[in-house]
Amino acid sequence: MFKAILLEESDGKVTAEIQNLDEARLPDLEDAVTVAVEYSTLNYKDGMILNGVGRLVRTYPHVPGVDFAGVVEASDHPDYKPGDRVVSTGWRVGEMTWGGYAQKARVKGDWLVSLPEGLTAKRAMALGTAGITAMFAVMALEEHGITPARSTECGEVLVTGAAGGVGSVAVTLLASLGYKVAASTGRQEAHDYLRGLGATSIVERAELAEVSKRPLARERWAGCIDSVGGTTLAHVLAETAHNGAVAAVGLAGGSTLETTVLPFLLRGVNLLGIDSVMCPQARRRAAWARLVKDLPMDKLDAMTETAALGDLMTLGQEILKGQVRGRLVIDVNA
Repeated sequence: MFKAILLEESDGKVTAEIQNLDEARLPDLEDAVTVAVEYSTLNYKDGMILNGVGRLVRTYPHVPGVDFAGVVEASDHPDYKPGDRVVSTGWRVGEMTWGGYAQKARVKGDWLVSLPEGLTAKRAMALGTAGITAMFAVMALEEHGITPARSTECGEVLVTGAAGGVGSVAVTLLASLGYKVAASTGRQEAHDYLRGLGATSIVERAELAEVSKRPLARERWAGCIDSVGGTTLAHVLAETAHNGAVAAVGLAGGSTLETTVLPFLLRGVNLLGIDSVMCPQARRRAAWARLVKDLPMDKLDAMTETAALGDLMTLGQEILKGQVRGRLVIDVNA
């Protein structure tokens, strides 16, 4: 038996309860690996799933949790054996199949990576999908010529939704790599927190809330990591400098994009879509290695809090309201 959060759906309403489940209920998969989970984390997507928002889950009963880290108990996959320490992020775990808000999980071996050397399971989950997404975004900006020097010459690199999971890691990563970073937030109480992560300036969310009446505005940003979307993304595109790049990693503000082709044709702005789910394993492993190398662990610890399974339903509502700051690790055994 193992403890898990089990979601049930009835008449369109999703309810959650911590239950003791038999291991026989875990998914039956090819090349399966069964993991004794130690930690998971809370992402915005988890908040949606816990509250039945967006129909990300189609089949109930369901165990949510899109990330987890733990120890292999049993394996049908040639790359993993009992005792190996592993991490899962993405691949629709916690959506299309049961996830990490449980003391045991079973996934396809191809959905795992070995716990990166230099990381504990807890720190790996302090990073989780948000951390690896932020790293993918930084790598994409680098590949399109956005360097620390450009953030001095052409304007700072802007991070929107900066107090959230992706944003907090992105600010810290960029600052540690020598970029000048502007952090956008609508939360006055987060200003000191973001400066502590390395932000060189703070931009109020309201400044970016409306689409500019002009398709091109004053060039302010060498690049941007945008985790908001919607009108914020349109506003940022109009203010991105020549040959700049915007890495779009989330749609919390909506998927509609009201802009013109002018930022792309007249300024050569690159709009880069970041998908952390179906990412090739080689790039995923490279991103984990970069996180270990480039992210100061003391800064990661400073943005991390820990909670228990029993706290998740309340926390799931809070993250949808923008009330969760930084990274929230879930100790499934607490």
